[in-house]
Parts: sequence; C-alpha cells; structure tokens
Amino acid sequence: MSERVRTAIRVEGVVQGVGFRPFVYGLATSLGLSGLVGNDVDGVFAEIEGDAESVARFLVLVEQDAPSLARVERITTTDMTPVGSDAFVIAASQLGGERRALVSADSATCADCLGELDDPRDRRYRYPFINCTNCGPRFTIVRGVPYDRRLTTMSGFEMCSLCAAEYHDPADRRFHAQPVCCPACGPRLSLTDPVGHQLPATAGDPIAAAADLILAGQVVAIKGLGGYHLAVDAADQKAAATLRARKHREDKPFAVMVASLAAARELCYLDDAAERLLTSSRRPIVLARRRPAAAGRIADAVAPGNRHLGLMLPYTPLHHLMLGQVGRPIVATSGNVSDEPIAYRDADALVRLAGIADAFLLHDRAIHIRTDDSVVRSVHGRPTVLRRSRGYVPEPLRLAHACPRPVLACGAELKSTFCLAKGDRAFVSHHIGDLENAETLLSFTSGIEHFRRLFDIEPELVAHDLHPDYLSTKYAADLTGVALTGVQHHHAHIASCLADNDADGPVIGVAFDGTGYGPDGTIWGGEFLIADLAGYERAGCLDPVPMPGGAAAIRQPWRMAASYLAVAFPDGAPADLAVRQRNEQAWGPVTAMAARGINSPLTSSAGRLFDAAAALLGVRDVINYEGQAAIELEQLASTARPAGTARRSGYPAEVTSAEVTSGEVTSAEVTSAEVVHVRGADLIRAVTDDLAAGVDRAVIAGRFQAGVAAATVTACRVLRDRHDLQTVALSGGVFQNVLLTAQVTDQLTAAGFTVLTHSRVPCNDGGISLGQAAVAAARDRQ
Repeated sequence: MSERVRTAIRVEGVVQGVGFRPFVYGLATSLGLSGLVGNDVDGVFAEIEGDAESVARFLVLVEQDAPSLARVERITTTDMTPVGSDAFVIAASQLGGERRALVSADSATCADCLGELDDPRDRRYRYPFINCTNCGPRFTIVRGVPYDRRLTTMSGFEMCSLCAAEYHDPADRRFHAQPVCCPACGPRLSLTDPVGHQLPATAGDPIAAAADLILAGQVVAIKGLGGYHLAVDAADQKAAATLRARKHREDKPFAVMVASLAAARELCYLDDAAERLLTSSRRPIVLARRRPAAAGRIADAVAPGNRHLGLMLPYTPLHHLMLGQVGRPIVATSGNVSDEPIAYRDADALVRLAGIADAFLLHDRAIHIRTDDSVVRSVHGRPTVLRRSRGYVPEPLRLAHACPRPVLACGAELKSTFCLAKGDRAFVSHHIGDLENAETLLSFTSGIEHFRRLFDIEPELVAHDLHPDYLSTKYAADLTGVALTGVQHHHAHIASCLADNDADGPVIGVAFDGTGYGPDGTIWGGEFLIADLAGYERAGCLDPVPMPGGAAAIRQPWRMAASYLAVAFPDGAPADLAVRQRNEQAWGPVTAMAARGINSPLTSSAGRLFDAAAALLGVRDVINYEGQAAIELEQLASTARPAGTARRSGYPAEVTSAEVTSGEVTSAEVTSAEVVHVRGADLIRAVTDDLAAGVDRAVIAGRFQAGVAAATVTACRVLRDRHDLQTVALSGGVFQNVLLTAQVTDQLTAAGFTVLTHSRVPCNDGGISLGQAAVAAARDRQ
C-alpha cells in the first residue's frame, strides 16, 4: 500500500443543490477514504485522506463522474498532514465570508422520480412535487446561499420522519435534497375560481378537475416553477382564440406543451440537436418547423400564419400529470396580460389573471423569483438561444478576462436583461420583458437586488445604453457611489457576440436590428462596425431613410414602404401599388411628412428595411408584436420554389466605397465614397419591379433576402481590404432570421472569413447586457 496522504479540495462552479456532497461521500467511501465534505460560500470543500493511489483516483473521478446537473469550473487541491481519521462525514455548511458559490438552474423531473410518480406502490405516487438531488426547483425557490433548505421557500415545510430519513441517509437519492417532501409534509394543490373560492375536485384530484376544465374549453392558470402558465386545449380553436382575446395577444404564437418526444415528432420536423434540447434537463421551448399533420391537431389560433411551433416537454411532475390527464397537447403560455411580466405570486395572479383564466390551479410553495420559459432553436445542428431564462439562469458565463471592478450592466429596453459581473463570471439575468411599464421596471430592479445578494456582488461600475429615455438608462443615472459608462447599442451587440465566443476583436461587426440610439442623433440599426471590446468605429451602414411618424412607423410597416419608395423612385413611385391603395387615405400626408422631415427621424435600420419589403409584398401593413413583419417575410421566402434559385439570384444593391471597384463583386455595384453605404432603396425598387412583372411573391421575398445577404458580404469584403480584418461578428435581432444568417454566413465563409455568431446568449436585445458588461470591463482594464 502507498503512503497515507490527506488533501484539501476546493470545487467551484454549480456544485450546490445538485447532489455534489452525496456524490463525494459515495465516491470517497467506495474508495475506502476518510475525511469530510461540506458547502460554504465558495462552493464545496472537502478533505480526503487515505493511501496516495486512492486519493489520486478520487481526484480524477470527482470531476470525470460529477453529477449530471453539476457544472464544475475549477478544482484546486492543497496537501495536508494526515490525521488518521477512519470515517467520512458530511460537515455543517459554513456561512462566513464573501460568497462565490453558484446556484443551480431549475431542472426537469428526472427519470427516477418519474418512475416513482407513476408507481402505485410508491408513497409519492402522483405527487406533483416529487424531486430529488438530480431534479426539481432550484433558482426559483432560493433566497440565499449556501443552498440549504432554510434559505429556500421550502423552509416552512417541516420534513416528516420518512422524508427526514431519506434526507439524512448518504446512500439515498434524496440525501440533502433541499426541496424533498411528500404528500404528508410537502406542498399541496388547490383549484379555485378567479376570486379564490375552492372548486370541487374530480375524485378529490385538483389536476383531474383542471384537466376536465381544459377539455371543456376553459382557460386554466397553472402555477409552475417560475410563474403561472395559461393553459387551454391546443386543438380547441375557440378556446385558443378566447385566450388570445383575453390576453390581448392578437398574433404572437403561443407555446405548446406535449407529453413526449414522440408527440413532438408528430407535430414538427426535429433534427438531433432539437431533440436533445427538448429532452435536456433545461427543457426550453424549442422552435421548429411544423409538419402538415399538425394542422389537424393544433388550432390555427395557437400560432396564426406561422409555419413554426414552439414546443416544450413537461418539466415538473405537475406538468407530467396534467398532460397525462388531458391526453393531448396544451397551450402553455406565460401567465400575463400582453407586455406585462409573468405573474408568480398567488395574490397578484388572482388579480391580474382574473379576467383571463376561468380557474386557477394553485399550490402553496412560494416562488421566490419569477422566471419565464427559455426559447431556443436548432440552426444547422447548433443550439441557438433566443430567450435565456428558466433552465439556464443563473448559471454564469465565463469571461475571457476578469473584470477589474464589479460591473452592473443595465441592458436595453426591449427583451430586457441585466448582467452582474465579477472576476471572470458574468451573471446574465432571466428574461424580464420590455421595460415600458412600472410592473416590468419593478421586476428589473428587484431582480438586480436579488442577484446582488445571491452572488455577493456590489457593483462599482455601471454600464448603460446611450438612449436617455430608456428606463434602464434612467435607473443607472439614479444610482449613487458608482462610476457610469455609456455603451452604444450596436457596439454592445457586437461585444456580446465577442463575449459569447470568448473573443476580443477587433472584428468587422455587422449589427442589424430594429432600432438603437446613434451618437449622431439618428436611429441606427444597419451597422458595419470595426470593433473590439473597448471601442468601435462606424465603418458603414444602410443608407438612412426617413421614419415617418417615428415610432408609428415601427407599428405600421407600410409607412416604411412609403418612405423607401420615395427614395427608390425620386420621380414618383407607381400609383397602382397595392400597398398604396390599401393605405390611400394616409399615404399623401405620410409621404409629405417624410419629405419635409417632420417627425421623421432618419434611420439606417435593417429591421425597417425588412418592414418595407413586407408591406410591399402584402405580408403585413400593421404589426401586433415586435418583428412580426420580418418574421412573416422570412416565412414567405422559405416557401419559394425552387428555393435555391430564389436565394441565389439576389437583387443588386449599390455599395459605395473608395477601396473596391465594381469588377470585384458580382451581386452589387460598387462606387466611390469614404464610408461604406448599402443602398437599401435599390432592393425596394427591385421588389417593386418584380411585383409589377407578376413574379411570385415568395420568389420576390427570397430574392430580397438574398440581396440583403449579398450586399452585406460585399460591404464586409470592402472593410476587410481597408482594415485587414478576416473575422466578422453577426449580431442584432435581424439575425434571428435563419435564412438570412445562413446566407450571410455561408457566403462570408466561402470568401475566406471567420464568422462569429451567437449560441449562449440571444443575438437580440436579450444579449445586450452581456455586451455592455464586456465593454465596461475592457475599458476598465485600459
């Protein structure tokens, strides 16, 4: 036998609330080692004693075989003097000192718990709050660290003797599972009407009674992990339409929950990556193209005019039981009125959802912090996050360089998130929503305070958007005792993409979105930047055009069509255009407003260019949710036949530059100028000409998108020659367009570029806060 040694071990990362202590206990005892393991403010600490070979083996396996929910960041060891102990024990948690311990995201119910849930012989049979160290609520119930029951919303539920025995048994799957409970000692369900009065339960089962209501066409509010869902039968057109009307959500698709992967396959085309996302412990909503067979199973009102569905699998025992009881897919959309944050407190839910839900399926385990469902999609086999929330948050993103000082980044206005960064960790918050009302602002500010306490971060440097009227900017300005740094919106987009890819730059940054405050007083959104984390230069943009009516042009894309047509046809656009005829009464005043520059700020926005094309093609004159016109234009383009021809033969757009001549490109004419400009009006003129020639609308949509892609690549080639840069970073909400992103990426790659895109945070404004934090930290290092 080799010499006896004792080693102190420190494990950092997501190692609390994931069964790491019992894992260490079991591993050590299986190897005949003695010592101890415990939680503290940094993570997990352990002391391991035994023969040198066994200790060495332990150090390999403790990382290699870590629990599935663990995210080990680093393991450090220190030699100690052996003390001759024989036992291995779980030490009491240590609370003192600066907190660095991480909190696990909420996790879907594991297979073992599902087996017990369905076993009539098990004491937790059909118990909707079954969980263990491998699954269940985490972030949404945590009030502080270390992750112990007394610091969660389960603190008020005293364990019965049977649960306590499991909790204290190192050989049990529920050893130190903080939310452990059973029907005798844990949370309970109730079914009420909108004023809180108990409703009779079918055979004493509130789930069965709620399922009966759903099947009868009623709207049921269901309390889940991070808030309330509003549920209806996904096949019931009248019920889905009723929910849409009551929620004031005219067109934006609802998410659909299905019982199994097999059921998801029947509704949508799924690649391997999409299936892995659906069945992962994170259980996000996964966007996927629907199959024709879905038409008979999913009501039109669930996702009107949309070729995709947002699917998710059950992620709590309650969901599993409900889907089993209903027997078919259900709508499971956020429990809120449109534009408000999700309801998560019972009293608030009964007030805010009373006009929407016919019944409420409640339970008495409090949710400490609201957390919406995450939204992802598979893009050519690569997971891409569109909304990062439940299942992902609060796990940090590692920064390539440590922050000199703790940073708070306040994000933007739409799809709001914040980010707290300290050392090499960036904690991007859960999805909060659009910061446009008092309720959402309260969610924003309370979320920041919770993260500050949870991760012991006291920001010294605060980053914010340059837009003076954003509520997030005003929040930053009202803080005292901190240094402020403003970050231009599109620079933050590119910095977010850099941080997402562990890159520093400089790069050619292409930031395409709907709107962002430009330092020159115009509205940016179709930008080509030469950028690194610390700074940027505006090297190019879409030609600015007037935005007649300001924000009204965002809600009414036909206004952008009128504006672009005036630029594309300086002698007057064709009078017989359908978009003009549909809006004849207001057309003259709007075009006059744009011509005179009255309430018509200039914009280089790529989003507004897509709006103009969508209105011209009769896709959408007025939108009911952000990005609707562009989304529906992409879907129209995807139906073009033959698709490849439409996408290859893009419309030409003039790209101006002093560095490249027209002979070097095939899809865009290049003339001379100091800053690269892409003339979007050329694309609109080409759309108009093809419409007049009777070309199929889908083909026109495809050629328009291909033209945008070709012009983008041409501009990047110009900038490569000028700045000697080979890497392009793509960011901004327009790059949620899968067709456009694929075309741009493929063409850039073929031209010899390295292309960076998002995967861990959204390319939309949900990723802005990470970019702001990265910029602030980089400036602080200078």
